[in-house]
Parts: sequence; C-alpha cells; structure tokens
Amino acid sequence: MAALRVSAKPTTLSKSISRSMATEAPARDLTRSANTQSLVQSWNPVSTVPVTVHSFPSLEPTSLEQWSVQHLYLPLRRDILHHAITFEGDNTRQGTASSKTRYEVHGSHRKVRPQKGSGRARLGTRQSPVLRGGGKTFGPKPRDFGTKLNRKVYDKAWRTALSYRYRRGELIICEDGMELALPPDFEMLADKYMRDGLRETYLQKYMTGVLRTLGLGRADGRTLFVTGDPRERLYEAMEQVPWEGRALDVEDVDVKDLLETGKVVMERSVLKEMIERHQSDLITRIAVGGLAKSAPSTGQVVL
Repeated sequence: MAALRVSAKPTTLSKSISRSMATEAPARDLTRSANTQSLVQSWNPVSTVPVTVHSFPSLEPTSLEQWSVQHLYLPLRRDILHHAITFEGDNTRQGTASSKTRYEVHGSHRKVRPQKGSGRARLGTRQSPVLRGGGKTFGPKPRDFGTKLNRKVYDKAWRTALSYRYRRGELIICEDGMELALPPDFEMLADKYMRDGLRETYLQKYMTGVLRTLGLGRADGRTLFVTGDPRERLYEAMEQVPWEGRALDVEDVDVKDLLETGKVVMERSVLKEMIERHQSDLITRIAVGGLAKSAPSTGQVVL
C-alpha cells in the first residue's frame, strides 16, 4: 500500500527544461529591412542604350541617340535565331525538281517482246523503270518546302540579331544617303579612258583600300552594307570585291544576312524601318484601364 501512496506535495520543473507554448521569433533587424526597402525603391533598370550615328565613308561621329533595350539590347537566344534562319531557308527553296513516271514518258506502250519463248527476262513496256530512258519510280515532284513560324517569334529574332551585333560593337549606324565618294579624277576619266576592264580594276583597288583603312575588310570578317535605296557607286564597287563584303537593299536583307559577316553598316533610316517592321511582340491591342500597350520610341536624339 505504501507503494501506491501518492504524494500530495507538487513537483516543480526546473527552468532548464521549461519553455513557452508560443512560438518565439527573433527580433527584427529594423536597419537591414530599411536598407532592403530603400534598395527596392531605388532599383531603376536601364531602359535605353546609346547609339552613335556616323558619317560615311569617314565614320566620324555626328550625333548620339537613345534606343530602347527592347530594340537593341535583347539577350542572345540561339533557339529563336535557329528557328528564324530555318524558316527563311525553307521558304527560299524553289522546290522545282521534277521527274517523269512511267505513265508520263513519251512513246508506245506496246510490250517489248513476248512473255515466253525468247529465253530472256520478261519485259513490259519501254517506260519500265528498270530500262534506260524509262520512268522514275519514286522521283521528285514540284512541291512547297515552306514552313511556318509565328510572327512574334520571327520579329523577336530580327531584334535579337541586331542586339547581338550591337553588344559586340559590330553594328555601325551611318547617316542617310550612304554613298561611296570617288576621287574627282575618276569621274573625269572614267567614261573616256577607263575601258576594257580598267574601270573595274580601279574600283577594286580603291574599295579594297577604303575597307582596309576603316577596318571593314576581309581581315575583319567582311562587312555587310545595308541602304534604304540602291546606291550605284557603292553597289558597283562592292561587286568588284565580293571577298571583302557585299551591299544589299533593305528589302533583300534577312536574319541570316545580319549574322553572316563580321560587321554590319547600315543607314539610320534602315535601322528604324527594321525595328518598326519587327516589333509585333511589343504591341498589343488589349487595353488595360483604357490604355493599350504601345511600342517603345525609336531613336531619340541626345546630342
């Protein structure tokens, strides 16, 4: 019975093993939270990038402009560029290869020889695919190799290619009217005395010297010149030195052309036209609060 006796004296727990039932949180560092809040409020990402406009062919700076980062400072997306170049290549293929089947080959469809009695292999008509001059069993036929690509993806690929050139310092913007200035002596003697290939030889040597002086020649990876309108002298000179680069009209340029050569030289109006054509992913017709999202401005002059 003594073992079953309960003591009336209450027992007390030591302070070392006692704890509160409420969750205890550490004291808040007011100084750290204030610094974080100030950093968040002061965070202002860059929205524009500077673009220097040069004169041609001296490439001397003439003005400074601001362009949106959505136009000339997009991150490199190899997947989008690959889709765009594949799309352009597929839609460029002619798909005109064609061959005749045995039913389209001209000639008599009479049996070549009797089925039996000749001791040779049995043959049907001369249009048989096993005979020379016969039809093709599974030959090519004209077809369309074109593929589809979302317009917004293709437009972003254009701006990604321009941004890639800009970030590497390989995009040179010049004033409108980019034309090659030839020496006065050439203009006087070209029509009368420069014949039998002398004109082409002179243009070849002159253009090679100009490109090497400006650092735009073959040693620097060739150069693509893009103009808004055909420039007779520039185009004629570049045709004589295809190993140094080429000159194209804005209507003939695609994403692949922007990535092929070492540098790209284009007029300011050409850059603006490219951006305005390929910014569908930046514009929406959905109005939020009565306002629709518009595209960033292009080319604000600073200096």
